[in-house]
Amino acid sequence: MKKIKLVDLRSSYLEVEREFKEGIEKIFEKMQLFLGENVREFEKEFAKYCGIKYFVGVSSGTDALHLALRSINVKEGDEVILPSFTFIATLEAVWMVGAKPVFADIDDTLCISPSSIKDKITEKTKAVIPVHLFGNVCDMDEIYKLKKIYGFYIVEDAAQAHGAEYKGKKVGSLGDVSCFSFYYTKNLGAVGEAGGIGTDDEKIYEELTLLRVHGQVSSYSSIKFGFNARLDEIQALILRLKLKKLDEWNERRRKIANLYKELLKNTPCKFQEIKEGIKHVYHYFVIRVPERDKLFEFLKNNGVEVGIHYPIPCHLQKAAKIYGYKEGDLPITEKVSKEIISLPSHQYLSDEDVEYICDLIKKFFS
Repeated sequence: MKKIKLVDLRSSYLEVEREFKEGIEKIFEKMQLFLGENVREFEKEFAKYCGIKYFVGVSSGTDALHLALRSINVKEGDEVILPSFTFIATLEAVWMVGAKPVFADIDDTLCISPSSIKDKITEKTKAVIPVHLFGNVCDMDEIYKLKKIYGFYIVEDAAQAHGAEYKGKKVGSLGDVSCFSFYYTKNLGAVGEAGGIGTDDEKIYEELTLLRVHGQVSSYSSIKFGFNARLDEIQALILRLKLKKLDEWNERRRKIANLYKELLKNTPCKFQEIKEGIKHVYHYFVIRVPERDKLFEFLKNNGVEVGIHYPIPCHLQKAAKIYGYKEGDLPITEKVSKEIISLPSHQYLSDEDVEYICDLIKKFFS
């Protein structure tokens, strides 16, 4: 029986292992372990990659979201519209600043629905967080139209979409401020926790550089209260090395996704819709199926590691009870959460691996 991993954490490391070990020696020669040369260079390189002016490395994707909201002065009394179908960190960032989360529903892209955003806007709406889920990109033109009318900030959550594009522009350049996670399972992953925040706004950039390190303008001189959210040199080093390979890796993920779609086209599997002009990067290749839990067990029992992202939407999490949402409030989100399954889609899969998985899925439905 084949054994196929959902993610392959070691192979991407092995591609850069030699250069990484050489770079670590240099880091430990200097012993500047945070916000040193590698962090500064990665910030420049990733800003250039995204097509933005500024990028600030931080310690995690959660910190990126939190500090991004603070940088635009989201606070108690403000409302932030976000999808419920996302990792809990998107919601936690809103909670951290004391604002009120307002959940919008999704559509067949599995990303936030612009029409649902419109229905949720009030005079207290300060920001909208479009989450580019699984490597897909939200319908940004429709969100821009709403921004023009209502004047809210756009805070991109691009944690799963490194290198994805919307009409020729990279994610990270599509909002007032953008947030990335470089958690080690991501398309561009560190060797632990890391994150970053992008913007074209100089004032937001300056605010972020203060917020990530105790509000300090120099050692022991703080002009405001901040946080300990620094990116360390080891994470920045491996991100610099892997960034050179990201487009190549993403292209392989797209080929794998196309093969899945071709082989599964006559099955009950429903795919994530992709709008025109979007370049998906398939952090996960997801399908929606009836009898999801049975298929999950069947694939697992036949050597295929699969995932469910996400079985409990944010608005139904026990921690979120304080916000008063209940089952039935977001019907599409709730339906999708019962149907979704994540298949292996990392760049080290062979075509034969994909064929094996698809044969199993066909066998299950037959």
